[in-house]
Amino acid sequence: MATTDRHAVPLATLALAHALSAAERGLAVIPLSRTKLPALRSPHRDEADPAPCHGECGRPGHGVYDATTDPGRIRDLFVAAPRATGYGIACGLPPHHLIGVDLDTKSGTDSSAALRELALRHPFTIPDTVVVATPSGGRHVWLSGPPDVVVPNSAGRLAPGIDIRGAGGYLVGPGSRTAQGVYSAVPGTAHLPVAPCPPALLRLLTPPPRVHHPSPVHAGQHGQALVQFVLAAHEGQRNTRLFWAACRAYESDLGDSLTNALVEAATRTGLTEREARSTIASAARMTRRDGTEA
Repeated sequence: MATTDRHAVPLATLALAHALSAAERGLAVIPLSRTKLPALRSPHRDEADPAPCHGECGRPGHGVYDATTDPGRIRDLFVAAPRATGYGIACGLPPHHLIGVDLDTKSGTDSSAALRELALRHPFTIPDTVVVATPSGGRHVWLSGPPDVVVPNSAGRLAPGIDIRGAGGYLVGPGSRTAQGVYSAVPGTAHLPVAPCPPALLRLLTPPPRVHHPSPVHAGQHGQALVQFVLAAHEGQRNTRLFWAACRAYESDLGDSLTNALVEAATRTGLTEREARSTIASAARMTRRDGTEA
């Protein structure tokens, strides 16, 4: 069992205490490892051809589908995961229907400024709510969604550096220790209620169905705008802008036809062709399966 030193409280014990505290607020939790991944391995890992299972088998090890607010069940999960150093909070579940707005900083983009720009453009105001500081200098803003709306997970769809954790996703809970450092509530926010998501922001988080057959004129204008977005990248933004533009292209069924133009734009900003194509390939995968943790 991991500890900070030989006199310290075991990290799994600290993580359990924080997880139980979160559960008292109605937040369903799971144990996490230092890598921010679920601490329990899948019980189906050795099966040759496992059938899809979200915990119907009754055994732990199904990631966010293990999430619970039951104290006894939480203790059992942490007993089964003695090396856990943190906990994840499942999004989209009652009573809070938690939505996590992840303002990332690792890409070098100013995600807080991007959120302010969105708020001015649409417009909306982020209410006082729980905010968690991440080891990388980012922020997780907690919001509550309505019970009849399913908010999907997304990475960079709203703007570069802004990820959303919704149904099927989870947030690293405050008090968790990871390989990167400790997650902690921003002072003054820990005991705030989770505020409702502003309606204008909620509309952005639940976009209309994808347009599968855009008109040639619209496709050309949209594609040109995405290429120009990549060309405007400064050092430190090149990969992020390319990834965001490629995601938007694939969501509009323009990914394959726009790939070469995006690669050319990216190489003009300083990326190598190999880097550009790798980033676009990642975007293609992401539009089929969005990220689920933060």
